[in-house]
Formats: sequence, structure tokens, C-alpha cells
Amino acid sequence: MSTITKKDLVDRIADRTGNKRVVVKQIVQLFLDEIVRELGEGNRLEFRDFGVFELRSRAARVAQNPKTMEKVYVPCKRTVKFKIGRLMKQRLFADNGKPSEAGIPAHPEGPAGG
Repeated sequence: MSTITKKDLVDRIADRTGNKRVVVKQIVQLFLDEIVRELGEGNRLEFRDFGVFELRSRAARVAQNPKTMEKVYVPCKRTVKFKIGRLMKQRLFADNGKPSEAGIPAHPEGPAGG
């Protein structure tokens, strides 16, 4: 598995569309900024067939340090949840939840993690 950066995506989009990289970079950055702004306002972002971004609150809780067994207070916090959309799910996974034959490698430990 390799890491794809924003620059890599900008280069690909610029090559495919014939637009200048600087223009594509501005558009991509504006798109990402809008996602952050909307989530910051508590809005849900739905990109049909791609997926949904939602802001979720995690309740405060008391956790335990596994090394010292000391009780630790964990305050409430907000997190972003992404739910995969229908077309992405079809492209990435076969019916059994394993990666499809779209050239995506299976997790080395299998679906159950070991």
C-alpha cells in the first residue's frame, strides 16, 4: 500500500483535465476547507454514492491505563465519522466484505484481524 498525497491528486486531476496545477490545487483546497467548515458548524455532508461525513460526540468516560491500572478521566470530544457510500462499497468490496478484484490488496491478517 502506498500513500497518495494531495499533490499527487492535484497532479492527476490537472493532467486529466488539462487545467493548470495551481488552479486545480486551489479548487481542491477550497473543497477540503468547505468540508472542514461545514463539519465545524455541525452539518452533515452527503456525497451520494461516495459517502457521508458526520460530526459525532463521544461521551466523557473513565478509562484505565493498562500499564499502571490507574483510572484516568477522558473528557468528551468530537470526532468525524465517515460512512462509505454504495458505489464506493461496490467498487472496493465483494459481497463477502473482502476487497474486490479491483486491484486492492487484502489485509494481510484477514478480515477478522488475525
